[in-house]
Amino acid sequence: MRAILAAGGTAGHINPAIAIAREIVSRGGEVLFIGNENGMEKELVPKEGFEIECIKVSGFKRSLSPKNFKTVWQAARGLAATKKIIKKFEPDIVIGCGGYVSGPTVFSAAMMGIPTLIHEQNAFPGMTTKILSRVVSVIAISFKDSIKYIPNKDKIVFTGNPVRETILNISYESARENLNITKPLVLVFGGSLGAKKINDTLIQLVPVIDENINIIWGTGKREYENILSELKTVKVGQNITVTPYIYNMDEVMAASDIVISRAGAITLSEICAKGKGAILIPSPYVTNNHQEYNAKALEKENAAILIHEDELSPRLLEKHIYDLINNPDKLAQMQSNALKMGMPGATELIYKQAERLVIH
Repeated sequence: MRAILAAGGTAGHINPAIAIAREIVSRGGEVLFIGNENGMEKELVPKEGFEIECIKVSGFKRSLSPKNFKTVWQAARGLAATKKIIKKFEPDIVIGCGGYVSGPTVFSAAMMGIPTLIHEQNAFPGMTTKILSRVVSVIAISFKDSIKYIPNKDKIVFTGNPVRETILNISYESARENLNITKPLVLVFGGSLGAKKINDTLIQLVPVIDENINIIWGTGKREYENILSELKTVKVGQNITVTPYIYNMDEVMAASDIVISRAGAITLSEICAKGKGAILIPSPYVTNNHQEYNAKALEKENAAILIHEDELSPRLLEKHIYDLINNPDKLAQMQSNALKMGMPGATELIYKQAERLVIH
């Protein structure tokens, strides 16, 4: 199978595409990425050993803006550029995993009669997915809630989000042994840059956390030094680890009992795949408020607790942490519900759909 994958903008689009690419290559296939000239995929994809061709494309402003004229011009050029790349590579299939670059790439392929698949990571589909749903061969979704927002429902296949093999392959017991963890472990993080509201809440909560609970807190690189400075005025027990970035996230996630985080699609897929209790604080600053839709999908199945950022307080967060820790049956039920929502075989399911399209 020769496949072109288009993904860009955020790691939430790029990492699933990389996982799919690895699956294709492991089965003897060839892969080429198409990315945005100004996107992080330009750096991340080559680091993973894949070739990438870059085009220039941007999204529309939701308000009337002169920049939209530039966007239309870039879109036209993007269509021409992707068509040229597609003709040169001669793929059997083109797969879009989100970001502005997916639009012109998948649309060009569909107009050229090449089988196409788009993978939507979030519960509330982005504009690109909604537009492309009319022309693609298959729409792979990660949350069943997405179905009600997508036209052409006959094309939809529920696959889940690809989860890193390193996350799947480490057990709770071995991870805790490696980290020398014997108490309940609460993992807290807000992304690579951090989430200020979560961090500010933890600063106030740290002095009252019981020593019988371990906390590993990834502050994000941007806020780490300021948080360390503020923590000098309070007592921080040895049971609390504060770090700018959790490089061994696969191990720490596996060892944890409760995860407190934002509600990005990939993070939630990992939480579910490992069956973790979760307290989710969706970012209100993302497009279409999609993190809230993601969190609600888990809350509806009693697989997570949802706290809106404007409601978050040290007292409320402490209440939820201790309510789960002190009620092991409640925590176990939440973990079980999360595990039922997990799709550890998502990457293979997506590959099978691509293979079916190529064969037919």
